[in-house]
Amino acid sequence: MPELPDVTLYLEHLERRLAGARPSAIRILSPHLLRTVEPAPDDLIGVPLAGVSRMGKRIVFAFEGGLFMVVHLMIAGRFQWRDGDARSPSRGAVAVFAFDRGTVVLTEAGTRRRTSLHVVRGNSALAALDPGGIEPLETPLERFAAALTRERHTLKRALTDPRLFSGIGNAYSDEILHRARLSPLRQTHQLEEGEVARLHQAVRTVLIEWTERLRAEAGDAFPRKVTAFREGMAVHGRWRQPCPDCGAPVQRIAYADHETNYCARCQTGGRLLADRALSRLLRADFPRTLADLEELNPPSGSRHRP
Repeated sequence: MPELPDVTLYLEHLERRLAGARPSAIRILSPHLLRTVEPAPDDLIGVPLAGVSRMGKRIVFAFEGGLFMVVHLMIAGRFQWRDGDARSPSRGAVAVFAFDRGTVVLTEAGTRRRTSLHVVRGNSALAALDPGGIEPLETPLERFAAALTRERHTLKRALTDPRLFSGIGNAYSDEILHRARLSPLRQTHQLEEGEVARLHQAVRTVLIEWTERLRAEAGDAFPRKVTAFREGMAVHGRWRQPCPDCGAPVQRIAYADHETNYCARCQTGGRLLADRALSRLLRADFPRTLADLEELNPPSGSRHRP
């Protein structure tokens, strides 16, 4: 799912290309995409675009006269840019937004249709779509701490809860927690003041670093490689690969369609966090520490001693 750094990049490139532009045609190609009835998408045709902004992980196209088009890319939604009219849209296209300066194509990979489009009128209707999370790059420490500890959650769940924090998802929460040297399963109400401050700083540092990195990689070209798995990430998507800081193998907790990646040595004092499926399978044989894991999987060429 595109998160704050990726969405920020989309905003910058869309704003650069479309500020003041007028839609000439809007084609909805998937019946699952549009979640509203009135106003109709065609009501936007000919209306100047006033700006593009982010609301959580949603992208808001604001038009003059108080009209808004809100796109949530979910897991597999992506934007593509065409300089002309995209009469033959890309494979997987679910919508085409033709402007007088170029065309935005909305695609969605796979067969599970989760990407959504809302067309609403007025600020109150727009606000109803906002999950309400605070902006992590604009929030001082005290307010960050209040949001973090408002409910009793694990740190992983708290960071990815859009009602608490805006724009952070599965990938960057892994990177943030690794930078802060905190376990993803640590309870929010158990943190000490210094740990909260360290987490607050890690949130800012990781999100700013990756936004700048993606901005440099894209240059003037419209972003094409928008993915949750990027070269240079410390732990996310790097299961069994060495931690860049200590060299220990990156671990994971798999659940549903997601997984949490972490370094046991850097984040949990060497303790392995239980993976529901694997721990149920192995039961008493499930390794509890990195040392236990090394006993089960000795390095290549070494002699295993019972």
